[in-house]
Amino acid sequence: MGQEMVKVRIGDCVKQYQKGTPYLEIAKEFQKDYEDDIVLVFVDNRLQELAKTLKGDCALRFLTTRDHIGHATYIRSMKLLLVKSIYDVCEHKKDIKVRVHFSVGDGLYCTVDGADVDTGFLARVKARMRELVGKDIPFLKRSVNTDEAIALFRRHGMYDKEKLFAYRRVSKVNIYSLNEFEDYFYGYMVPSTGCLRYFELYPYDEGFVIQMPVKKNPKELKPFRPAKKLFRVLKDSADWGDTQGIETVGDLNDTITRWGALDMILVQEALQEKKIAEIAERISANPEVKFILIAGPSSSGKTTFSHRLSIQLKVNGMTPHPIAVDNFFVEREFTPRDENGDYNFECIEAVDLELFQECMKRLLAGEEVVLPSFNFKTGHKEYGGDAKKLGPNDVLVIEGIHCLNPKMTMSLPDENKFKIYISALTQLNVDEHNRIPTTDGRLLRRMVRDARTRGRTAKETISMWGSVRRGEEENIFPYQEEADIMFNSSLIYELAVLKAYVEPLLFGIEKDCPEYPEAKRLLKFLDYFVGVGSENIPVNSLLREFVGGGCFKV
Repeated sequence: MGQEMVKVRIGDCVKQYQKGTPYLEIAKEFQKDYEDDIVLVFVDNRLQELAKTLKGDCALRFLTTRDHIGHATYIRSMKLLLVKSIYDVCEHKKDIKVRVHFSVGDGLYCTVDGADVDTGFLARVKARMRELVGKDIPFLKRSVNTDEAIALFRRHGMYDKEKLFAYRRVSKVNIYSLNEFEDYFYGYMVPSTGCLRYFELYPYDEGFVIQMPVKKNPKELKPFRPAKKLFRVLKDSADWGDTQGIETVGDLNDTITRWGALDMILVQEALQEKKIAEIAERISANPEVKFILIAGPSSSGKTTFSHRLSIQLKVNGMTPHPIAVDNFFVEREFTPRDENGDYNFECIEAVDLELFQECMKRLLAGEEVVLPSFNFKTGHKEYGGDAKKLGPNDVLVIEGIHCLNPKMTMSLPDENKFKIYISALTQLNVDEHNRIPTTDGRLLRRMVRDARTRGRTAKETISMWGSVRRGEEENIFPYQEEADIMFNSSLIYELAVLKAYVEPLLFGIEKDCPEYPEAKRLLKFLDYFVGVGSENIPVNSLLREFVGGGCFKV
């Protein structure tokens, strides 16, 4: 009797294959129809690795390295290739520890404890990586029970992972291997090393950066251009976490379960207040500063930060006045539209730059000015509020996504500006090889706030997040190094708090929704954390902007 055949729909094409055929074989057949490498597949809306096999009639949708999930899979797989190659070069010495820290430009900043990371070392690592790519070795996955995984990590000296899985409630753990090297990674892998052709290694600071392609150009490797100010803030935050003994999620869980979260919360909040006070002191030391310009990506806590900065400015004898750039939108009929014909409120052309700069120049000249208030229902500016006039100690605290774009304030004297970039730059790692993307923390913040203040479901927040991210990449990130100072609004304990708020929202997304795979990923991610209640969070905390109960109107 012949092998059972099953029907497979791929787009408009319906074909028959033998039951048990690997998805990788089918992907190779259809690769010619795709510009970029196929790395994963949706099987009836369930995400699968290409090593899996056909079980029955189904619909397939391939994902490439240009897709968000596919690009993340490429980066994750590259980390395993990198770590394996470093251990090979170091002859698997026991005192070697590779740490993947955070993003730097289009790459990841890494360090190697127990090795001299110089150009010669990186050349040997790169050569080993190229050798493994040329051999096109498959990534193999096996599932073991959690106790066995913990023992395995202990034997391999991966103590961060041993600690992490001591808190996991799941009974099974997926272990990936590349030849004899075994490791755990949070998420799926590409089928084999042959997919990982595009990378470069650069020495940087105390370690190195592995540069990889961006999602929109998955076969193009840009030159490494470090964002020096952002790197320093990220490194300082990571170093502070290290001094507190909280480098990873396992460390965080240890702190919560052994000593409770109160002291950790108070120390982290005190650190943020200290940094805000230092910014206020720096501003007050320069009497020429009249425009404090604050920009940052979605869910960075800009509004609460502005309030707290204003309080510290008052402590220093200054009188701050909040200004929202959104009140300077052009009239609705003049708002640019995007490629889909929808209003594009994210681009700088949506702001009446001429009016904004004219009002600021008149205020700087000591004139009394009535500023507009934008009516979002009618789509027009309205006038009738109180007039503003700047006194000797008055400053304007201006918040908007374009505040660091030179076009926004090009006609205002540089000596009168102080630019602040704020973002939630997560300093915590899952473990030594699995970092927590900054965007995940902001997405969870946004989800909680959208549900609380706008009645928006988690499904809706996830569905619009790609558009939000594109706007940030176009209008915010290119100008972050223009800032005079950067502020990290991330709190080391916040994901443990957000867990209780987010999980019910994510469980509300049904399995047949396009947003379900992302919801499933986030639920798995949150399962790493021991939860913490919000009762001990101060009322002026940045986190209150999202979970509620704060003292500011946000």
